[in-house]
Amino acid sequence: MSYDDENKVEGLVLLTDEAREFLNPREEIAYQEFRRSLAEWLLNLGKNPRKAEGYSYSTAKSRMNKIDLFYRWVWQDRERFVQDLTPEHADDWMRDLAKRDMKESTKCHYQKAAKTLFKWQREARNRDVEWEPEIEYSDPSTAYQPREYLTEDDRQAMREAAMSYGSIPHYNSLEPSERKRWKSYLAQRLQKPVEEVGKKDFAKANSFKYTSMIYVALDAGFRPVEVKRANVDWVDLDNGVLRIPEEESSKSRENWVVALKPETVSILKKWLEERSTISKYDGRDALWLTQQANRYNKDSFRRSVFRKIAEEAGLDLENRDLTPYSIRHSTATMIAKESDLATAAKQCRHKSKQTTQKYAHSSVERQEDAVNKID
Repeated sequence: MSYDDENKVEGLVLLTDEAREFLNPREEIAYQEFRRSLAEWLLNLGKNPRKAEGYSYSTAKSRMNKIDLFYRWVWQDRERFVQDLTPEHADDWMRDLAKRDMKESTKCHYQKAAKTLFKWQREARNRDVEWEPEIEYSDPSTAYQPREYLTEDDRQAMREAAMSYGSIPHYNSLEPSERKRWKSYLAQRLQKPVEEVGKKDFAKANSFKYTSMIYVALDAGFRPVEVKRANVDWVDLDNGVLRIPEEESSKSRENWVVALKPETVSILKKWLEERSTISKYDGRDALWLTQQANRYNKDSFRRSVFRKIAEEAGLDLENRDLTPYSIRHSTATMIAKESDLATAAKQCRHKSKQTTQKYAHSSVERQEDAVNKID
């Protein structure tokens, strides 16, 4: 096999001539192997890893070229070889691009390539890295206007995905050979030795936690900070509502009563029953905790919950501007459509005091009626 063949993956160049100028022979090997892994991932998994859907050749080639440029910019800026780029490197690059005379759409494509690199780090290398750019570039020719919220179909897909995500067969329904394969899967997922995986782990894998988080967020239009602050005593199962005290409210101006669908109430009941059996919740008020027993923040909710469920739902996170706030925006929009702005404002705890005064005549009954009409 010739060097040219070794230096390509399905036609994608791994070690470019421009990059070679910065590297010694040992660094060339490290960079080339990184690029090989990246190219294979882009072509086979990059677009939607959970569905094993890769990018087209042209998109993969474009991303590879721009990521190569990103690396070369860092090496020149730092005056040394850097193997693993970080969000700090990306922000520095974006600030440099801001000074350059080039189209906004071009800067947007460079930014998208950097985001793809960090997605590869998370998905292929299991690294806890998330980049929220200090400077956001957009492509006017492809950007969604206005800033995107979930459509009715998106919301239904999110609910269905929250039900199916991570589900596995019941322990007793499996043949020994099947059970062995599922135990291996759970051992990796739960990060524990396969010989320690038992019936309780099968039940744990079918948790109601993510399902309850998504259902509540869709009904209540939760802000990420409200996911973090949510406590068990907010939940009023008997009346099918959340009661958010003034001191825990995102805007800290009044107590809020938020309507929930009957289905959401049932899911929350199941989650609270499950939660009571999990030791890390002992003595804790938080409605939901991460695997590390921390409250969710905006990054961990986006990365560990929203993105996973959205990908399971088949939503296009690469080309659509979808974030956890897309849930909130869609809830307000749908309720306003089904009822009125006053009801939407009450349900979503509107941040503007002046605007909120217009919604004084809304009632919990109208909120319940409106939330039951939306997907």
